[in-house]
Amino acid sequence: MEKTHYKVAEKDMVPFNQKIAFGSGHLANQLFPAALGVFMIVLVLSLKMNPALAGLLAAIPRILDAVLDPIMGFVSDNTVSKWGRRKPYIFLGAIITGFVFMIMWQLYPEHTEMFNFLYFLITSLFFYVGYTIFAAPLIGLGYEMTPDYNERTRLMAISQFMGQIAWMIAPWFWVLIYNKHLYATAPEGARNLSMWVGGLCLVLGVMPALFCKEIDQTHLTDRATLSAKEFINNMKSLFKSMKQIVINKSFLRLCGSTFLIFNGFQTIAQFAFFIIIFYLFKGDTAACGTWPAWFGTVSAICTAFLVIPIITFISTKVGKKNAFVISTVISIVGYSLKWWAFSPANPWLMFLPLPLISFGIGGLFTLMMSMTADVCDLDELENGMPRKEATFGAVYWWMVKLGTAMALLLSGLVLNMVGFNQNATVQTLDTLTKLRLADILIPSITGILAIIVMWKYDITEQKANEIRKTLVERRGEL
Repeated sequence: MEKTHYKVAEKDMVPFNQKIAFGSGHLANQLFPAALGVFMIVLVLSLKMNPALAGLLAAIPRILDAVLDPIMGFVSDNTVSKWGRRKPYIFLGAIITGFVFMIMWQLYPEHTEMFNFLYFLITSLFFYVGYTIFAAPLIGLGYEMTPDYNERTRLMAISQFMGQIAWMIAPWFWVLIYNKHLYATAPEGARNLSMWVGGLCLVLGVMPALFCKEIDQTHLTDRATLSAKEFINNMKSLFKSMKQIVINKSFLRLCGSTFLIFNGFQTIAQFAFFIIIFYLFKGDTAACGTWPAWFGTVSAICTAFLVIPIITFISTKVGKKNAFVISTVISIVGYSLKWWAFSPANPWLMFLPLPLISFGIGGLFTLMMSMTADVCDLDELENGMPRKEATFGAVYWWMVKLGTAMALLLSGLVLNMVGFNQNATVQTLDTLTKLRLADILIPSITGILAIIVMWKYDITEQKANEIRKTLVERRGEL
């Protein structure tokens, strides 16, 4: 257990208004994918698009996103401007993404399937370009807003708290879209609601660019010259940076544990929906009503109001790694309780394990983003300038996106393995038993493996402050 604690210097504290502004950016950053997950249902159910084409619309833009992420991170890390190396991109990216989100959902059933496919594909490519321009520098900004070990966790806690608001409200978008009293058709609902979501994300997204403070650029040296003439040299620098990042053992532990926890969570994410409908309500969708939406909303509320404050407090007492182990163990206990809590006799019991389960994802991203900031300091110590916050962030989230893609594939395979029949209104007891076991065992096993991966992570509060002291002396800072 960590015992050395340091008082946060006043100059290292992030003002509350900047924390809120940074959190606003993360709310936009979370609301985009949360909304997309709901809106995509309209393509198949209401616009009658072939599921294979809808799958391509989900996959192709994400491939572009994965390619652009590290490039955008490198560009942001090496930008020299009077406005900073993060804020100009955050401002521009938020505007592009907000407007394009509104445009991409202006779809009509009267148009042919191929027209809607091509329209959505082209606009979504522009959307993900804007999203990358916005998100990669935003993540990098968070890593550099404070050099203090514990203040970093507090900053990330605020951002994750505000990000959870997206997951509280997103499950209700489909309720609005399919509300006959509001919209005649679901496509009309999507067209209208996308204007509100895009506009809100645009406003929230520009907040970090307007109100947050970047790192002092006076002591940032050895940045690459970004120009067409230097393209080859820039690519060499990018690959050199990527190599340094992927051999950083501490960072690999963060990536590995995140991949396991998040992959396990995403694999079984839709299982609760099926268990609620087919096990608790015997396939009666009318009786099921809004229970699945409430399940997702309550989970996000538990994460925001319970898990994030507790984990932030625990990490300042026992260190980030130990807090991660504690939060993961608590989540495994919560997953185990699902076996008894999901009861057809009393559906309300489904909410009982949610506060414990929420420690998994809630603790994960609050702590991992803070620890990645510590790893950026370690990288500067070992490899010198330029600092690579945005590139680290891009690689980290590229890994998260890869995990999401694999989890979606694995989720479908598991549903096939347990004998789930998508065309049946009632599932067999054997299928539901296997599905419930998978719903518990998969995230529990990945959680245990994540603890093993993180066991030898060694950047404690004392080591982080020693690294910082050395960097300050090396840079010649006061």
